[in-house]
Amino acid sequence: MKTHADVSSVLVIEDEPDLRALMALVLEDRGYTVLTASDGREGLEVLGQSKPDVILLDMKMPVMDGWEFASRYRAAFEHPAPIVVLTAAEDPRTRAEEVGAVAGLGKPVELELLFAALEDAVQRP
Repeated sequence: MKTHADVSSVLVIEDEPDLRALMALVLEDRGYTVLTASDGREGLEVLGQSKPDVILLDMKMPVMDGWEFASRYRAAFEHPAPIVVLTAAEDPRTRAEEVGAVAGLGKPVELELLFAALEDAVQRP
């Protein structure tokens, strides 16, 4: 099983530039290698070149939203990385279930919950 020390990379797919940059900074400070994308389409492009250990996915984005991204990602990749959903919606758990994510976190995200979700995501088979 992987642990935090084994998680080398996280792909943050978030359309809000300030939040995307803040998430990258916080995760890098925690020791993660961070890849970023501004929408689902760009996320798929990044995934064509890199295989992160976990994907943090915003649901409502222009160009390609989280629902379409998750569907296309799972169809295109044989062994997809676990997804953790980030959403401002009232029920993050429901949004996560809709796309087969391992966790759903509300925005603004509590950092300890984020770190716990990342740990849990990489420990799943």
